[in-house]
Formats: sequence, C-alpha cells, structure tokens
Amino acid sequence: QLQLAESGGGLVQAGGSLRLSCAASGIRVSINRMGWYRQAPGKQRELVATITSGGTTNYADSVKGRFTISRDNAKNTVYLQMNILNPGDTAVYYCNADLGYGLWGQGTQVTVSS
Repeated sequence: QLQLAESGGGLVQAGGSLRLSCAASGIRVSINRMGWYRQAPGKQRELVATITSGGTTNYADSVKGRFTISRDNAKNTVYLQMNILNPGDTAVYYCNADLGYGLWGQGTQVTVSS
C-alpha cells in the first residue's frame, strides 16, 4: 500500500526550530519530486518547498532563508528543517510525492506560539 507518513510536528516558541520527516512506503521506484505544503485555518493549502531526486529545490518566498528541504533517495524520505519559526508558520504540514499523480500524507500540526 502506497503511503506517506509524516512526523516531527509540535508546539514551539517563536524563533525556535523543528524538523519534519516524511517517509514513503510501498513505493518501489524512485520518486522524482517530493515536497511539503501547508494549510493554515481558513486558508488554502500552499507550497512550502519541493525537491527533485536530483536535488533541485524550490521554496516559497515566505520561507526562503529559514527552511531547508532535503531528501534521502535510497529511503524515499524527505525532510524539512524549519528555523526562525514565527506564528505565521502555524499550519498543518503535508508531505507530497509526485507519482504522476499527487500522493499526500495525513499531515502533521506545527504550532508556533508568540
């Protein structure tokens, strides 16, 4: 069964850091693009960052310089290191894998207190 499992969310104070992980299981081929999206209450889901199997990255302007996406291709795992967090980063963070269609994880809550 194809699935993505996120972990690493939680509650952190403004200025703090968190690291999210997303492991893909049931997938026997290398995934070209993996990424992170987030959805805050009352808002649409938005791109945070993506990374290809070759290491090409793309970031939302709001997180550039604070967040770093990386991946372990052998494990089909993607990470999101989030630094200098602020309350505006509070959201449910979703992992996504591009398999020709979008496979989504269940999401992990990130809450940043002021």
